[in-house]
Amino acid sequence: MKHLNILFVAACLVLGFSSANAQDENNPWAVEIGVNAVDTFPVGLRDGQSHEDQLNAHVLTEQFNVEDHWNILPSVSRVAVSRYIGSNFSLGVAGTINRIDKLGDTRVNDLTYYGADGEIKYSFRDLINGAGGWLDPSLGIGGGYTWIDDNGFGTANGIASVRFWLTEQFALNAQTAYKYAFDDETGTKHWQHSVGVVFQFGGSDMDGDGIYDKDDECPEIAGLAEFNGCPDTDGDGIEDRQDTCPDVAGSADMNGCPDTDGDGISDDKDNCATVSGPAANKGCPWPDTDGDGILDKDDKCPKEAGPAANGGCPDRDKDGDGILDKDDACPEVPGTVARKGCPEPQITTEIMDELNTYSNTILFDTNKATIRQESYSAIQSMVDIMNEYKTAKFLVEGHTDSSGRDAYNLELSKKRAASVKNYLASKGVDGSRLMSQGYGETRPKATNKTAAGRQENRRVEISLRK
Repeated sequence: MKHLNILFVAACLVLGFSSANAQDENNPWAVEIGVNAVDTFPVGLRDGQSHEDQLNAHVLTEQFNVEDHWNILPSVSRVAVSRYIGSNFSLGVAGTINRIDKLGDTRVNDLTYYGADGEIKYSFRDLINGAGGWLDPSLGIGGGYTWIDDNGFGTANGIASVRFWLTEQFALNAQTAYKYAFDDETGTKHWQHSVGVVFQFGGSDMDGDGIYDKDDECPEIAGLAEFNGCPDTDGDGIEDRQDTCPDVAGSADMNGCPDTDGDGISDDKDNCATVSGPAANKGCPWPDTDGDGILDKDDKCPKEAGPAANGGCPDRDKDGDGILDKDDACPEVPGTVARKGCPEPQITTEIMDELNTYSNTILFDTNKATIRQESYSAIQSMVDIMNEYKTAKFLVEGHTDSSGRDAYNLELSKKRAASVKNYLASKGVDGSRLMSQGYGETRPKATNKTAAGRQENRRVEISLRK
């Protein structure tokens, strides 16, 4: 009787809960743990039996005579697992244990009971409650095998149960099954009643909004069932995906945006959201002739579009160098991007003299165009100077003294000039700014009659070219 009282109290508690979802495609798996009772008395008469006796009575006779007929093991004695298979049907298996000390009105000496059963049930929940609901009755059929001590026999089972869903995952289940033994001589027909706690699982709801991911159009953002799981952040009845202003409540005719000044132009398109104005003026009582977003009354150049930082006037490039005045360090004089709009410095005579001071020290191997290593530092100084004047173009000139044949000297001067030009380019001077030319012995700086003069004539010089 104690177990029936527990079930009755639990069922009453359930009535205090609102709608909950029973086992379905969203939570297809269910596990139940509970207790069972076995009753062998109200199962119908045996073959050849004409009157009720202490072992058997007509079906449902004294069905709830718990004290005299029910066998209950006071511990967890039933475990079941089931899976929803669609159209309100579920398929499950159950295992039970018990201790039999009552066969009808006859007392026996603690027989062991084991049962393994399969079952298929049909739920009437949707027919009773519509979609969902806390009351979940079902009918089913099944079959299994039962052992009472060493005697085993197959059964065909008829099942009736009712689940009371406390939450979306938890329910109480009360079930009764009539287990008909196929072998009337060795088998024992009996009723098996059970009550248990059910936990269902298997559904996924990443955003925790109560709408399962498979039905949720916004599975990573908590939303509302009326919008298939998508949010309505500002609560204006327009879901965020369709709401131009999702953080500010508005109206459907404004695509979810407000119209604060009531001029028929939504705030997101109204340049004067708090002051009514015509659409031609973008919602402002004053025009914006150049359409730069700055009203004519505040625009220093009302007929030329420009940024607010310039008072509505366009950015200008007075010197025409392609660098806007606001970014031009020398807005009155054309310049280069590298120098922030300022012109490159002009190369002077003094700079050219400095270049040639270095170039005159360049040494070559005897009768060759190979630059000697001790000249590398001088050439690097020339590279540094040339790269300061990026628009200047240079001619590298090769010269010799008058010793030897004219043709040989001319060819040697060409090779030495080319060698210096190529070395300058390899160290970072733009090759398009460089040319080389050899003049042989035709342009002496000093007399070729003395060793000192000939030494001065063997040289490389740098000149400017157009």
